[in-house]
Amino acid sequence: MPVEHYENFPVASLLLPRRLRHPVEAIYRFARGADDIADEGEADDARRLLGLARYGEEIARMAQGEAPVDPAFADLARVIRDWQLPVRLFRDLLDAFAQDVVKTRYADERELLDYCRRSADPIGRLLLHLVGRTAPENLRHSDCICSALQLVNFWQDIAVDWRKGRVYLPQADLRRFGVSETQIADGVCDDNWTALLAFQTARARRLLLDGAPLVHRVPGRMGWEIRLTVQGGLRILERIDRARGDVFRHRPVLGLGDWLRLGGRALAMRVV
Repeated sequence: MPVEHYENFPVASLLLPRRLRHPVEAIYRFARGADDIADEGEADDARRLLGLARYGEEIARMAQGEAPVDPAFADLARVIRDWQLPVRLFRDLLDAFAQDVVKTRYADERELLDYCRRSADPIGRLLLHLVGRTAPENLRHSDCICSALQLVNFWQDIAVDWRKGRVYLPQADLRRFGVSETQIADGVCDDNWTALLAFQTARARRLLLDGAPLVHRVPGRMGWEIRLTVQGGLRILERIDRARGDVFRHRPVLGLGDWLRLGGRALAMRVV
């Protein structure tokens, strides 16, 4: 279950308390490995689903308190047991990854956010379980942040996803703004496209800001990790807006200068 991918946002960074780095790494390793099965390589859909089913079988064994068959899952099994993590959150991730194999279009915002609920929100909830901050309001704020970051990734990678045959822009929004999938294929950034992307970045920004109070409800270094993550998402959205939605020729990424800027913004962060 390798983790070899570029990440916009901190993963088990030095900001995290040392005792949390190992469980966080185990969680991300599981998620990244399962996502790779659904998304990378040349396997056909049937083989991808079989690979995800194998992950599901191992999670089912862990839920029953049994040792995993594949030694690669032994570390995760220990983390789930020692930290008493809800197994259903891992099942939600697998369900979303399996959906990614077979579903390539989303009718509307409701459908897309339901996918985010399973593909992204479980990660934030697992992190809150690690720090014992699972009050309902904290979970709600975390869901907002995680769903927003998933949307940020979608808008950043529209061209990448198109090459994989996927369009995460809701079909209802494409119709509303008069944008066709042919424009995505050709990378056409007219006024309609710019308006569509501005609408999507505004939606993601609202979600990030709705979840931002979480930074004051999670203690210590984990709280600072969340601050940087929120600011990272907001910075990517700024770059998309600055490019007028042209993510085809100006895919936004975070460089060293951005991280220095994010550090200052995290220090100054206020939630109203």
